[in-house]
Amino acid sequence: MSDQTTDANYRVTADELRQFIERFERLEQEKKDIAEQQKEVMAEAKGRGYDTKVMRKVIALRKRDKDDIAEEEAVLEMYKEALGMA
Repeated sequence: MSDQTTDANYRVTADELRQFIERFERLEQEKKDIAEQQKEVMAEAKGRGYDTKVMRKVIALRKRDKDDIAEEEAVLEMYKEALGMA
């Protein structure tokens, strides 16, 4: 392989690498923008009187499997009863 071919391959690889890095950086910026928008939504909800801590719990629950939630709640109730909290 000639030095010219190696140089050409390196340039193509470097260009491709740069594209991957720039795409990742753009996604990082988009992620940051979305996080800021989420903060704004929670601030607006709080301003309207909603409990954002509870809202975040509801959001987390909506992501989970219903059977998993039911099992956890059953165990929680059992523990609370055992401690006289129920």
